[in-house]
Amino acid sequence: MASNICFKALTVVLTAVSFMGKAYTQTPVPSLRPVTATYSIETGSSHLADTYLSPIKYSGWSAAFSYERWQAMKFSPEKWVMRLSVRAELDRAVNPAKNSAIWNAGMRGSWSMMRRYRLPVERLTAGIGPMTDLHFGCMYLPRNGNNPAQAHAAFTVGIAAFLTYGLHIGRLPVTIGYQPSLPLVGAFFVPEYGELYYEISLGNHPNSVHAAWPASYRAIYNLITSDLHLGSTTLRLGYRFDLISSQANHITSRHITHMAVIGIGGEWLSVAQRRPLTDTSRIISAYY
Repeated sequence: MASNICFKALTVVLTAVSFMGKAYTQTPVPSLRPVTATYSIETGSSHLADTYLSPIKYSGWSAAFSYERWQAMKFSPEKWVMRLSVRAELDRAVNPAKNSAIWNAGMRGSWSMMRRYRLPVERLTAGIGPMTDLHFGCMYLPRNGNNPAQAHAAFTVGIAAFLTYGLHIGRLPVTIGYQPSLPLVGAFFVPEYGELYYEISLGNHPNSVHAAWPASYRAIYNLITSDLHLGSTTLRLGYRFDLISSQANHITSRHITHMAVIGIGGEWLSVAQRRPLTDTSRIISAYY
């Protein structure tokens, strides 16, 4: 009698443990997606030229505010990352005689998705992938009477890449990074030479949008950074070199900047449910 009771009790316990094991293995394990966001202030020199406004080159200062966000992609957080970058800039430059100034204001936004590769060198990581870029702005030259302003707008598709290396300065973790971006094809806006924007507003714009490719629209964006990891906060020190040059309708435009970058950012993990897994270590170890 007692042996039957013990046997039944043991059967119940084993059944309960079996169901608990199945429930555990079927519980979705969080997918860890590292996220990094950085806000930066940039300042430096600017060199402007636009033959729609003036045949003379202008040089002066440039200032900008930028936001950058990195996040692992949901479909493959171990291998693919996306980068979102938004930047607002303001330039003021003067001619060689110092008797005329030109202003430039613009916005630029880009989104890229890059495949990450761990290189044979320890703590060295690289990535490359497609990029979309939208850039628009306006130059203003007060001394021009009929044509005081020139608008700029371009949408391009190209290639973005990154290279990072982690090291320690004493006990301080530091990440050195290089981010080049190269627009390749797209479309950009340029009015006819001498054409008034009033004429464009009346519908005279048959030759204002042009195909962007390396022969007509050249741009390259370079960012070198040194990220100092102060606990959960990151201090960024860096240098940016940007060049945008276009030629169409007998109008040549060029914008070159050299900028010092200082920013502050942080890191966290975005958690989302994914397929059931029994071992979370292979997810977490991909980032450390």
